[in-house]
Amino acid sequence: MRKGLFITLEGVDGVGKTTQALLLKAYLEQKGHEVVHTFEPGGTALGSSIRQLLLDPSHKELSPMTEILLYAADRAQHVHETVRPALADGKTVICERFVDSSLAYQGYGLGLDLDAIRSVNHWATGGVVPDLTLYLDADPEECLARTKPDRITERALEYYARVRAGFLTIAEAEPQRFLVISAAGSREEVASRVLQAVEGVLV
Repeated sequence: MRKGLFITLEGVDGVGKTTQALLLKAYLEQKGHEVVHTFEPGGTALGSSIRQLLLDPSHKELSPMTEILLYAADRAQHVHETVRPALADGKTVICERFVDSSLAYQGYGLGLDLDAIRSVNHWATGGVVPDLTLYLDADPEECLARTKPDRITERALEYYARVRAGFLTIAEAEPQRFLVISAAGSREEVASRVLQAVEGVLV
């Protein structure tokens, strides 16, 4: 049995991760992969409740530290229940968001300690690291115009500029894992770039 592949898609809210994840899933299935598509936060029943807490605009009292720990709790359950079992079965997992989102959103975006975020997430995931991360890069203002308002997307554009810069900083530090793909153009144009990137690395 071949080792499972763990692929993550990252990007700011509204960039089109779900669309590209589903197109990638179909492509890899044609290549013979057994694919599990999932997402964070909320990829499990328990995680769905955590997601509601995180995104509810009425929770103005939620501290940045609580935010980090809720995302990590969602991720711990997700890895335990979905990601690790699928990889152990030799399946390919395509996941929208993973630890890089916490680094970009809470670390670079909110200015919290990056090493602390890495540490708590290493514990939460048991050290699981994606084989490949596809970062869909686009202007946050254009992306946010396509989103529904929630506690995170209501944050200022300056915050999202820091998030985008954070993703690009991570990509520069880990070029073997982290591929930057322009999300400009039609979904078909973006999909073509995604599939070229994946074909060059995994297929």
